[in-house]
Parts: sequence; C-alpha cells; structure tokens
Amino acid sequence: MFEPPREARDLQLLDAVDAFSREAVDATVWRVVREGRDPLSGRPSLSRWCNGTFDVLYTSLERDGALAEIHALLSLQPVFPSRTRWFTHEVKVSSVRTLQLADLPTLARLGVDTDHYSDRDYSRTQPIADAAYFLGFDGLLAPSARWRCSNLVLFMDRIAPHQIEAVKSEPQPIAWEEWRKRARR
Repeated sequence: MFEPPREARDLQLLDAVDAFSREAVDATVWRVVREGRDPLSGRPSLSRWCNGTFDVLYTSLERDGALAEIHALLSLQPVFPSRTRWFTHEVKVSSVRTLQLADLPTLARLGVDTDHYSDRDYSRTQPIADAAYFLGFDGLLAPSARWRCSNLVLFMDRIAPHQIEAVKSEPQPIAWEEWRKRARR
C-alpha cells in the first residue's frame, strides 16, 4: 500500500511538548460506545487529538463529558440516529507518561486558538497529539470542547492491558432525549 509522504514535524512544537513532564494519571474515567463495541478498544481517528496515524481511546473524567462528546458527534449527522444504542462505561486507567494540558491558557501557549476551541478545526491540536505520541507520551489530558471537564485520550499501543480495566457498564442504553433536556438545565 502506498503512503503519501509525511509532513515534517514542527521542531518548535516538539520542543514545547517535550518540555512538559510525563505525569501519571490514576483515574476512573467514562467512555461511551455503541452497542457491541468493546469499551477498551481504541482506533485511529481524524479527531481533535488524533491525525489518524495511531490508535486512541477517548474518555472523559465526567460521565456527562463523555456523553456530550458523543452527542456532538452524532448531532453532525443529517438526522440524529435513533436506532443505534449507546452505552456508558466506567473505566479504571493507570497511565504513567501522560501529557497534561490542564486548561485553555496551556493550550494557547502551544498555539491553539482557544476562542474557537469548540470548533472542529484540528489544525493545531492534531500536531500537538502527534508530537506527544512521537515523544513517547502514553496519552494526554486536555479540556473537553463540549463539557466543563477534562478528557483523557490514551495512545493505546502505549497502555499495557493491566493499566486499563472496564469497571462498570450501565445496563440501560443512553436515552438521548432525556440527556439533552437535563444537559440544557
């Protein structure tokens, strides 16, 4: 399979990301997946924190944060999908080399336009994640663009099986209409 040539990484960005310490994160996080999907299964994606070249697992430190992220994604479709069932899972994570991008001012120092952080412009966030992956981080903790909390994005080939465990799965599928009403309050 032919792969197009890759753009060179930004050396200043690599230096800036490398200046962050590698932090351990021991947390119970939330993940939302469609019915039948393993909540511990990551994949490459073209998303805020992945350029499609490595496997990521998106989680949130708050249940509503995980729901808000998936709801925003589903809302992009012409008709909100009503037949697919989505479930919420609690996941215990123990990472050891996580890039902690604690807040919007930290992101701004790395060149992210924080006034438009909730937009779907990933032109700066994807290179940050790529730099973190290249430098050996095992994931990153960053503000959610959809909820007032942080999201933990794991680089799955850097997380050993003993570092991640599904703790609890909610037995009922997400009732999106009910969640929307509650989230508006």
